[in-house]
Amino acid sequence: MATSAKSQPDGSFRYCARDFTPAELAEVRLLIASGQCPGRQALAREICRRLNWYKLDGGLKEVSCSVALLRMQRDGLLELPPPARARPPRYVPSFTSASDPGPVLEGSRSDLGALQLVRVVGRSAESRLWNEVIARHHYLGYHPLPGAQLRYLVYAGERLVAALGFGAAAWRVLDRDDFIGWNDAQRLTRLHLVVNNARFLILPSVKVRFLASSLLAQVARQLPADWESVYCYRPLLLESFVECDRFTGAAYRAANWIFVGETTGRGKLDRDRKTPKVFKSIWLYPLDRRFRRLLCAPLPLSRGGP
Repeated sequence: MATSAKSQPDGSFRYCARDFTPAELAEVRLLIASGQCPGRQALAREICRRLNWYKLDGGLKEVSCSVALLRMQRDGLLELPPPARARPPRYVPSFTSASDPGPVLEGSRSDLGALQLVRVVGRSAESRLWNEVIARHHYLGYHPLPGAQLRYLVYAGERLVAALGFGAAAWRVLDRDDFIGWNDAQRLTRLHLVVNNARFLILPSVKVRFLASSLLAQVARQLPADWESVYCYRPLLLESFVECDRFTGAAYRAANWIFVGETTGRGKLDRDRKTPKVFKSIWLYPLDRRFRRLLCAPLPLSRGGP
């Protein structure tokens, strides 16, 4: 079968941080041809069971498997059954008065008193509000966060002042990986222990000094336990990427994050090398003093990924 995908030296193909051997790909093709699984979702679940592809909390990695199957089809490795229903239109948050900036709030962090970090859960009202404020006020707009994730709304009393989002870490970052000191095999099996601060928004009407660094410090204290309660493991390191032309990264520095370098300016979607370069500073925050030893420890490796 002709394919544009690049195989590993042993003939396997890597998708979603997992190597699929020739025998496993043959098993997947046979399962598709058998018609035992009438839909793509059922197919992904059955493949996860047969290939022993589970999350750390014991659940099936069916979302990752679905993505892998689509990429395999794109690369000519297999042909999926047609989707059971048409793809729904792309979700676009609507703007309401709930995301209005409100009156200008000035002063210093100490004037606000205690801040409440509300963890966003499921498709709740908080989730819709988080999506709305990010779409309306964050320069990157709203996009679903990749992989395992946590989102927070931040309140000072009844006043919404900020929103933060954390998701899957970047796959490969030279300066980050050099700072950690891990090799490719260690990165493959432990990347889930690094969490990316993908969104950080202070509402435009909030002009409070030292608020950003205080929030970064507070969320770094709260997130590890929240993450463990949801995903059954505790992350070891936070990362964030700050556009050099827009921001200095001063809030991260003030919150004791570590500057480790800059990106090359090429994003993961820039395959044709025609997109203008966007350089970003790389910031890391250890959540455990043993992070380097734990991420680089010579533990048995699992080919199936985290």
